[in-house]
Amino acid sequence: MRARLGNAASFAVGMLAAVFMTAVLATAQSPSQPGAGKAANGGSTAVATFAGGCFWCLEPPFDATDGVISTISGFMGGKTPNPSYRQVTAGGTGHIEVLQVTYDPKKVGYAKLLEIYWRNVDPYDEGGQFCDRGESYTTAIFTHTDEQKKLAEASKAELVKSGPFKQPIVTVVRDAGPFTAAEDYHQDYYKKNPVRYKYYRYACGRDARLEAIWGKATN
Repeated sequence: MRARLGNAASFAVGMLAAVFMTAVLATAQSPSQPGAGKAANGGSTAVATFAGGCFWCLEPPFDATDGVISTISGFMGGKTPNPSYRQVTAGGTGHIEVLQVTYDPKKVGYAKLLEIYWRNVDPYDEGGQFCDRGESYTTAIFTHTDEQKKLAEASKAELVKSGPFKQPIVTVVRDAGPFTAAEDYHQDYYKKNPVRYKYYRYACGRDARLEAIWGKATN
């Protein structure tokens, strides 16, 4: 179950999750394995990978960004080959939920993608993100090139220096590894199930926490 809330919100999210899981598990398909970190069309596109808790919730701000070609929700960082969503959330695989972003560097730079990423996560939470707790929901920036690593580390250093809170930034910068796409029912979840998505996001406290950190504009 994604959410771990208290009182009435916990009950409501629990009921929603139960209904959701019953429906989606019946239609689940095996994950695909697209290539990670490889430029397409002779190097005209690039790939960025971000972990920010629920991968559903990272899709909208990147999909809305000019220059982003596609986004895929999936998993990275672990050792188990081609893990399923159930395996990852159960723990033990070492994977975390990520969003892989394919973009056109001529239209949007990696520095801009980093800016969008930071303002859609809580970089001070080492135990997960919002109501989603556990290793699979922790934050990380997976870099595919030396230049990406340089920019990611510089942006993190700047956030430590001038961020809204004087607390440690727990988001890590890691080298990208094998990427496994999540099952089809996870892709574009916010488009396929807009009411459930909005309720989940609200009940999880994501928007409230992001506003407390960054203000109302989160992307």
